Amino acid sequence: MTFKNSLAFIFALFSSGAASANLLDAGKVCLFSKISGVITLDGKPAANAKVTRTVNLNKDKTDYIYTDENGYFEMPAVFQRTVTKFLPQEFVAKQDIVVHHNGKEYDIWSGVKRTREENAEARGENLNVQCELNSEKSIKMVNNSPYISRCIWDTEPDPRRKIF
Repeated sequence: MTFKNSLAFIFALFSSGAASANLLDAGKVCLFSKISGVITLDGKPAANAKVTRTVNLNKDKTDYIYTDENGYFEMPAVFQRTVTKFLPQEFVAKQDIVVHHNGKEYDIWSGVKRTREENAEARGENLNVQCELNSEKSIKMVNNSPYISRCIWDTEPDPRRKIF
């Protein structure tokens, strides 16, 4: 396929059918779904903790927010437009959340999102978490995506598969 034909194909994808009704969403993928929850330290709210989120599809994007007096935080979903949505290749978005509180740094979330859809981290539901900074990290597989976290959320993990 020539470059000119490739451009024509991509243009056709963006302007056909339902995509033409919502051209602004063409090629948009979800790198990290909206997340909200409560962060605690030794069972008490981690008030005014800085929550820093980094996502990466092909370059780092970072945002942050501070928890309120109850340790509550909420961050919007992160989307990116990419032509790779239309190509037959694996989707891999790296996700990290770090909390800075009382002079210490806690990595509370590290994941690899392998699906382009929003809310895949919670099987289509809202991603509401409870994170205890002094808890041990655990791994949870959801939609074939691994999440290593100090947080819990109400989502059943993938069934364990036998390798051999």
